[in-house]
Amino acid sequence: MTTKTKAMESTMARSDKTAREIFEDIRANPSRARFGFGEKLAVINVDPQKAYTRPDLFPASGYIANPKQMDYIRAMSDAARKKGLPVVWTHVAYMENAADAGVWGTRTDTPDSLQNIKYESERHQFDDRLKIDQSTDAVYTKRMPSAFFETPLTSFLTWHKVDTVVITGGSTSGCVRATAVDALSHGYRTIVPIECVADKHESYHFANLTDLQLKYADVVEVAEVMEWIRNYGGDQ
Repeated sequence: MTTKTKAMESTMARSDKTAREIFEDIRANPSRARFGFGEKLAVINVDPQKAYTRPDLFPASGYIANPKQMDYIRAMSDAARKKGLPVVWTHVAYMENAADAGVWGTRTDTPDSLQNIKYESERHQFDDRLKIDQSTDAVYTKRMPSAFFETPLTSFLTWHKVDTVVITGGSTSGCVRATAVDALSHGYRTIVPIECVADKHESYHFANLTDLQLKYADVVEVAEVMEWIRNYGGDQ
């Protein structure tokens, strides 16, 4: 006697709402407990370099979500630094022949392609609106999406006894998301301030913020992070 298996139908939810509307619904009615802040945080600024932050110079690769993004990143990084909290900056660049881009550099080959961001080029430079203290901040050139991949970031955070990371930069759907997933995988409480991340299209941006909020991070307003930093160490 044989048993017929009933065909399974898709259970994926469908909606006529935009990605932004879905995200706003999730934020208004969170279904998961927050990770929250731990004892000590580090600010990880992922690729706030001109290739991505200056669409006036590089329209094919640059993007803006919140016009004050660089101001917020600078203010938060300055505040953390003054409290003795670690600040990390990453940017991407590749060898002249792009051999270190690996398979990631094989999809396109135009002047605006990822693998054609070369060391010391204008696209490699950090946004001029930012303040980086080379005497205290950690600065890494990375080659893949996550700030953790083949950089000294993990050992740096371990040395500083960090248990919470605040991730800024771009893109939300790319390197920010990859860094957040790796941060959680390494055991860090992960915070993403919404005003401090950006993407090329709001659908990618808000869809990934929704996913981060549900699974990998607390997506909060930057004011909440600033308040935590102000109170760090018992100061009011």
